Formats: sequence, structure tokens, C-alpha cells
Amino acid sequence: MTLMIGIPRETAAGEKRVATVPEVVEKLIKLGFKVAVESGAGDAANFSDDTYRAAGAEIIDGTAKLWAASDIVFKVCVPTTEEVGLMREGGTLIGFVWPAQNPELMQQLAAKKATVLAIDALPRQLSRAQKMDALTSQAGVAGYRAVIEAANAFGRFFNGQITAAGKVPPAKVFIAGAGVAGLAAIGTAAGLGAIVRANDTRAEVADQVVSLGGEFVKVDYEEEGSGGGGYAKVMSEGFQQAQREMYTKQAKECDIIITTALIPGKPAPRLITAEMVQSMKPGSVIVDMAAERGGNCELTEPGKAVVKHGVTIVGYTDLPSRLAKQSSTLYATNLFRLTEELCKAKDGNINVNMDDDAIRGLTVIKEGEVTWPAPAPKLPAAPAKPAAAKAAAPAAKGHGHGGSSEPMAGGKLAIMFGVATVLFWFVGAFAPAAFLGHFTVFVLACFVGYMVVWNVTPALHTPLMSVTNAISSIIAIGALVQVAPPVGGADGRGLILGLAVAALALTAVNMFGGFAVTQRMLAMFRK
Repeated sequence: MTLMIGIPRETAAGEKRVATVPEVVEKLIKLGFKVAVESGAGDAANFSDDTYRAAGAEIIDGTAKLWAASDIVFKVCVPTTEEVGLMREGGTLIGFVWPAQNPELMQQLAAKKATVLAIDALPRQLSRAQKMDALTSQAGVAGYRAVIEAANAFGRFFNGQITAAGKVPPAKVFIAGAGVAGLAAIGTAAGLGAIVRANDTRAEVADQVVSLGGEFVKVDYEEEGSGGGGYAKVMSEGFQQAQREMYTKQAKECDIIITTALIPGKPAPRLITAEMVQSMKPGSVIVDMAAERGGNCELTEPGKAVVKHGVTIVGYTDLPSRLAKQSSTLYATNLFRLTEELCKAKDGNINVNMDDDAIRGLTVIKEGEVTWPAPAPKLPAAPAKPAAAKAAAPAAKGHGHGGSSEPMAGGKLAIMFGVATVLFWFVGAFAPAAFLGHFTVFVLACFVGYMVVWNVTPALHTPLMSVTNAISSIIAIGALVQVAPPVGGADGRGLILGLAVAALALTAVNMFGGFAVTQRMLAMFRK
């Protein structure tokens, strides 16, 4: 039996996103499903009914008819009580649910004998779950849009300019929190030419901040801030005091502050006080991305942009929806990847496999039975430290023989040099003088090449070796000399000529291939 996936129009105030887009409809149909879209569901995101119809979807007029016809419903926003009432008995719902914040909704869905997969409950620490991670995709859109909103409210350029009319200094942007949204904001602000600073309680994100063109501002207090699932944890009072001092300094210096700090299951931490806002320069901007959870700024008004003490405080709670087409496309792709995991047979049916850690984490209700919260997923064990093991082995060996292993290594080295010396003497005593000169150059080249490669970071060995191979193709010159007609006849000329031609052919592949590989490797490090 082929199941019908239904896409209703979102009813939340101001919501412009839609749960799937025409290009994903085609992919869902290839998995064996039928797709129905409520008329006008994609209008606000610039996806007309005609585009859905052309992709193979059925257009249904009326919300009640859409819900009644759908075996599986894809949604963006948390369903309302009225929408749950329209849901088919024993149907499946996939979308944002936030089970911890909506216990009554969970009971209503369980009463419908529904199967509910909450995209917000995805165990994000699983690497294979990243393709389904809608929280990350929507946070990236929100971080980008936050900078655009800041630029709209700010009264100057972001980048510095020197013009005939005068010099324009670059804007200084401070971003509190370097999660997915914060990193997206850092990259966008740096791309616009601003001086970007950022802070996070997790010290490991400092390199990511720098790589995106920002400066990591460290709190003068040592404490680890990593929490589960990629979030930060609640910090100690000592750390928070040192953090407030740092924020006070940044508020006085920066033109724009973007806050992204959230902790799962808790109100947004207050980072920017009214006194800090008052200390900012007139015309400055604060974009509070945590406004929906109460806000990181004390003066934020959720859903509004207000001016207080000469500072514009943007507290919009619909940042992803303000880029509806982009965020809908990313969200639709996340749901499609989840559907692929549910329908591996591509027969238009789903299998909610509770033995799969990712699916188990997403499933908050299974056929009317509440299965939330899910047990912690089984993560792969951390690899053993090889350095410690290698260090322990020689120590144990030396102790058992009553001495260290270093003299043995020195003895082997002396033997190797002795054998090499004998070989060189043998070559020098019996080889022709011309051969001896070439052999000496060969040995020195091997030694220099070995030392060069040995002292290069292993990550760069592939591009290094491709260039080395290409340069070493100087052997082509020797082959050309052999191909050239000799002044006088010589026995075995045919064999030498054949070998020279073969050497030329192989060397040509080596030369061009080496440089081609190098260019492709180096292109990976360019923007």
C-alpha cells in the first residue's frame, strides 16, 4: 500500500515556511510515496501550486481535507489542538514538536494512536544524523538573517572605506555564542567587511571563529563549558561574573551585538544588562536571537524591534521564516533524508525502526505509546591513545633487561651506517668514474628528498608528493637524450630506444598527473 504524505499550510502567525518544496516532492515520489499539498501552502515561500503540481503532487483545497487524506503529515511549526483533531487515527506526524515544552500536545497525539517523529529530538551527536538535523539548518539561516537585520538597522557601512567624501571606519560586531547560528553570523559579518569578535563558553570553537575571519575573545576564567548535543552548559557564578565584565567592555567598544546563547530546557541566559545597553554608542544595534526563550538582553521585547537608550534592539522570533524559500528548501531536504531512512525499500511505506539510534531518538510517540525521552544513543568508544601505549612498551622492555632501549637503537644505527659505508666503498672501487658521479648525485637526492618529506605535516603529504613526482620527472631529459640518434652505431640500440620511449610516456603521465592532483588538493583550501 502506497502512503500519502500531506503538506498542510502553516497556521502560525507570520510563518512563511512550508514543509516541503517541489524539487523534494519529485524525490519523495521516487521513493514510492504519493504527495498532497494544501492549496496555497507554499505561496509565502514563493512556491506556487502550479510548481507542486508540475512536480507530481496533488493539490487539495481545505485544511480538513488535506489532514483527512494524509497517512503522513510533514509540518514545520508545532501542531495546534485543532490540527491534532483533524489528524487521521493512527497517522504519522513528522516535524517540530518540542515534547518537553508541550506535554498536553503529547497526550492529545497519543490519544490519536499517532506515531510522532519530533525533528527537534534528533540525537545531534550522531554523525550519521547530521543530514536530518533541521535544528542546524534552520539555525544557520537564522544566523545569516540576524546579520542582515543588523545591517538594516545600522546607520553605516559594515566595511571600512576611504572615499573623496571622507573615511568610513569598519563596523565592530560582537557575537555572543559560537554555535551554528553564531558561526553563520560570524562568516556573514566578516564577509561584509566588519571587524568581528566572538565569545563562547566552549573553548574548542575558538579555531572555528578564527577560520571564519573573527577574533575569539576569551573570558579571563578557566572553566570547561561544553554540554551535550553540541550545546553549552550552565556555567559557575565565578565564570558568569568574569563573562559580564568582558561583555561590559565589548558593549562600550562595539557597534553591533548579536546574541545566540541558549541552553536546552532552560530560559535564555541574560548576558546583556540594561546598563550595558545604556553604555553603547547611540545608533548601535543588538539582535537577540534568543528572544523566543526570553532573550539574552534584559531589554528585549520578543517579536519586536525597539529603540531604547538610542540602541535598536531586534527581538524577532521568526528569523528563518524571513528567508522562507531558503529555509523551506533546507528543511524539506532534512525531512527527505529522514524519509529515506524510514523507507529503505523505496516502496512507499515507512518502518520506524526503534533499534536505530537516530530513529529511536526522533520517535517521541509510537502507535499511541509515549516513548519520549529516548535513552542516550550508543556512541563509539574513544580511541586509545597510541602515544601512551608506545611509550609504555619500551619502558617495560628496558626494565625487564635491566637497561634502556636507547643503546639498542643506537647500535642498529651504527650497523646500518657501517653496511652503507662498505657498499659505497665497493661501488667506488669497481664502478666506472662516470657512474660514480651520477650515483653520488642520486644518493644525495634521495637523502634530501627523504628529509624534506619527513619534516612536512602528514596532512600535506598528498599535494607534496604529487609536486615532488612532477618535478622528479626531470628523468624525461635523460629519456630524450637516449631517443636522440647516436653519433655512431651501438649494439642494443633498439632495446634502449624502446625503454626511452616507454620512460617518456610514463613520465608524461607522472608530470601532468602530479600537477593536476596538486591543483585539486590546493583548491580544497581556497574559498
